[in-house]
Order: sequence, then C-alpha cells, then structure tokens
Amino acid sequence: MRPVVLAVLGGGLLLVGAVAVVVGVLPPADALALGERIAPVLGFVVAITVVAALATRAGVFDRIADGAARAGRGRGILLWLLVVVVAVVATIFLSLDTTAVLLTPIVVTLARRVGLPALPFAMATVWLANTGSLLLPVSNLTNLLAAAGPGLGAGGYVVRAALPALVAIVVPVVILAIVYRRDLRRSYVVPEPAPVGDPVLFRIAAIVLVLLVPSLALGDPLLGIAVWMPATVAAVVLAVAFAVRRTKGFTLTLLPVSLVVFVCGLFLVVTAAGRLGLTELLAAVAGTGNGPLDLLRLAGTGTVAANVADNLPAYLALEPVAKSPERLLALLVAVNAGPLITPWASLATLLWHRGLTSMDMRVSWLRFAGLGLIAAPITVTLATLAISLTS
Repeated sequence: MRPVVLAVLGGGLLLVGAVAVVVGVLPPADALALGERIAPVLGFVVAITVVAALATRAGVFDRIADGAARAGRGRGILLWLLVVVVAVVATIFLSLDTTAVLLTPIVVTLARRVGLPALPFAMATVWLANTGSLLLPVSNLTNLLAAAGPGLGAGGYVVRAALPALVAIVVPVVILAIVYRRDLRRSYVVPEPAPVGDPVLFRIAAIVLVLLVPSLALGDPLLGIAVWMPATVAAVVLAVAFAVRRTKGFTLTLLPVSLVVFVCGLFLVVTAAGRLGLTELLAAVAGTGNGPLDLLRLAGTGTVAANVADNLPAYLALEPVAKSPERLLALLVAVNAGPLITPWASLATLLWHRGLTSMDMRVSWLRFAGLGLIAAPITVTLATLAISLTS
C-alpha cells in the first residue's frame, strides 16, 4: 500500500471519526482517552522509524548483514534459519514493531548482498514479528493489556502462553520453509565486507543501537521507562549527528506521517463502531465457554476482526467477552498470530511494508494475502488448541 493511498484512506477515516465525535456517537472524553492510550505507541513508531532509516544510511545494517552472511557459511537455508532465530528473539524481547522496523532493512540488505531472493527473508520477518509476539507481555501491546486480566499476572501469563507461543512460531516457519524451499536450497558466495562511507557516523549509529536495544527490552518492565522515550532519544542523537557531519540525514520524509494518520483514523472509526453496537455483535459471534470449540470460536472471531480492523482495535472490542485466562489467551492468539492476511491487520505489517518500499522492494499484496489465508487459520487453530493442553 503506497504512502499516498494510505494517507488518503487515513484522512477519510479521520473525517469519519471526527463526524462521530461531533454528532455524539463517540464522546470527546472517550476520544481523548483513546488518544492518550495510543499516543505512546505512535510516538515509539515514529522514533524507531527514524532510527532505522538513519542507521541504514550510516551503514550499520550493511555490516550486520556481512556478519550474518559469514555465519550462514554459504548455505541459503542456514542463513534463513539464522534470520528466523533473530526475528523470534527480537520480537519476544523488543516487541513486534521493533522487529518490523529494525530487522527488515537488515534482511533485505543481507539477501541482496549474497544474491539470494529477498522475499523468503522478508516474509519470515513480518510473519514472525506477528506470530512470535505471544510469549512475553512486552512482546505486544495486546499482551500488556491482557497480562492484567483475571488470573494472568506477568508470571502466570508466561507459563500459560509458553506452549501456544511455541506453536505460533513453529507452524509459520514450517509453512514458509515449504513454500520457499527451492530458493532456500541455493548456496551463495560470502561477499567482501561493505565499505563504510563515514566512519564517525557509523560508530555513533552503532553505539546508539547497542544502547537502545537493551533499553527497549528492559526499560519498561524493570525501570518503568516507556519504550518511546529511549527510542526518541536515539532518534534525536542520530539526527543531530547527521546534521553536525553535514550529511543528508533527518528530513520530514523519514516521518511515517501517512501511517500515523491511518492508524489514528482507524482507531477512531473502530471505537465509534463499538459504540454503535459492534462490540455486542462481536460478543454474540464469539460466544462463551472455555472448551476447545468455544476457544476456537473466539479465536476465529478475533482473527477475522484483526484482519478487518487491525489487531489492537479487535482486541479492545473483544476483551469484554474474554473473561477467563483461557479465553484471554485464545483472543491473544487470534490478534497476534492471526493478522497475516490484510496489510493493515497489524501496525507491524504496515511498518514492514514501509521499510520495503523505502528500499525499492515491491511485494504483491495478493500473494501476501493468499499465503496468509493458508497460514493464519492453521496457526491460530493449532495454537488455540494448545491452550487446552496447558489448562
């Protein structure tokens, strides 16, 4: 989805949301509360996008790609599995949005450097950014919201989510390995290290990333520091460094304005629709009960809702009907592992696509949706059934 199209859609959604506020469907107080809830998320997205773009220009991701190419020892499948492991670890400890932004330029650069098709690596990144975000509360904002639910403290959450999270990781990896098996069988010649244009900028960007990654992983749970704060500091430091070196760096084009407009409009419209009866309709469709079929019914509803209206609004709309630990987990499986079909199903997917576009890589949304229609139902079904084994 091109930025212009995204901006137009977002503008239309914002207009509809504004009308909902004016006519009283969505009270101004509720709209403000919604803004306060999503503002930190959008602040983080803007900052981390700038960090990724400037780190790319400084050559940091080229060097990381060189190291990964050497570790792959010339075997495509080994290199791809290395990307899978990194994507899973990054998603679990740094959140799915961080993986989508920071890992995407690395894997695309990596594939191009060694002469392998980039799509298998890019698809592994975006799928695992979504499906791998179930294990820890910090992996996804939906998890943080659910961790405070009935019987799901942080420790209880991890114990209950472990098996479904494992299933949600393994199934997409197997599917991608089958789909791209011919590409992954290829070998490659390990390239010579890429030259660094500005060693000073390279060192500054590398140090910023080294400091940023642990602050994202540990800041919120241990120090109470919201992730947008260190990300913003990192973005400012890099922007200043580029300005001092008189190198083209931070420009307004780096800001994901169209993405922010789209997300704001989408949240307003979905929240307003909830006031008009959407929540009650979803509750009737999702049913009740904690049996395997009951959980599958809820998970199916959540998967469809996430792909229609984004995973976070879908979670907020269905949270009232997920009144037990088992149902909360089933809903999380749906909104974390299910958004593999539409481009707007998760913010991570939109960020991933923006990263690809900035690197002149095109992805067919028709093929993306087709693969997602295969992977999402299988992954969500098996991961949801795994919940019953841990109850």
